[in-house]
Amino acid sequence: MKKLQSVGHKLCSILIIHCQTNRSMNVFVFLVALEAANHEAGEAVTALELLQRERECGSITTFSSQLDHALKGGLPVGKVTEICGAPGVGKTQLCLQLSVDVQIPRSFGGLEAQVIFMDTEGSFVLQRVVDIAAAVVRHFSLLAEDGEQKDAMQTFNMESILSNIFLVRCHDYVELQAELLLLPGFLRDKPRVRLLVIDSVAFPFRQHLDDLSQRTRLLQGLAKQVISMATRHNIAVVITNQMTTRLQDSQSHLVPALGEIWGHASTTRIILQWEGSQQVAAIVKSPFNQKLVFQMSVVALTC
Repeated sequence: MKKLQSVGHKLCSILIIHCQTNRSMNVFVFLVALEAANHEAGEAVTALELLQRERECGSITTFSSQLDHALKGGLPVGKVTEICGAPGVGKTQLCLQLSVDVQIPRSFGGLEAQVIFMDTEGSFVLQRVVDIAAAVVRHFSLLAEDGEQKDAMQTFNMESILSNIFLVRCHDYVELQAELLLLPGFLRDKPRVRLLVIDSVAFPFRQHLDDLSQRTRLLQGLAKQVISMATRHNIAVVITNQMTTRLQDSQSHLVPALGEIWGHASTTRIILQWEGSQQVAAIVKSPFNQKLVFQMSVVALTC
């Protein structure tokens, strides 16, 4: 990961220099050229092969029984899931929980995998991860029954959980794009990675990019990248998004940020919100449900 960050930051420096010295330079064109250079040829597969792959991919539990049930077992591997919500509603909390849950040993029905966490807001709080990890380890220690499960608990501990979380800090949209372009090589070197978290996608684009047309083009490229990585490398991609206000019929409504085009990037879109003292999750886009709204407790083990 140090190599990934080092090369990525060098690439960011090159892009920044081009942007500052030549305003007519289109960053999007440069990024697309880089992506094309690293493009891997696709392969034709049958529908039956796709079905078999999806069954073998598995899913990542959220420890919210209602949400897991609605998603047919948890967040699907090989797909892109978007988690939207206002500040403080629990988006990052859910991502931290998933970063631990993806490591649950296979003997307990987990994936026993690793995670890459791309933090664009500086919201990754290590102590919260430690608290979640401690709760998960304690939970499965109590569940362990047979010899295989007890053996798995010998290595499923705080140290192993923290060592399987690769954290990348992206300070703006240029760094985020650069890291994503370099990520396929890292994934080939780390075949146990089954989860990529981007928390959040909205912050760097809304904070540092005022040109709406360029923002749209860059987001289209990013959407293509994450979809390709999810399918090619068999990983779950979880992206958090902010909310914005939209006027409709003289009334304001909270909707996911970044526009309608970005909304097509994800396979599943979940909106978290508060209704009084109750936390509510609305699945507004999913292959399994047209729309489902229910009360939930994010990170059930630590509440």
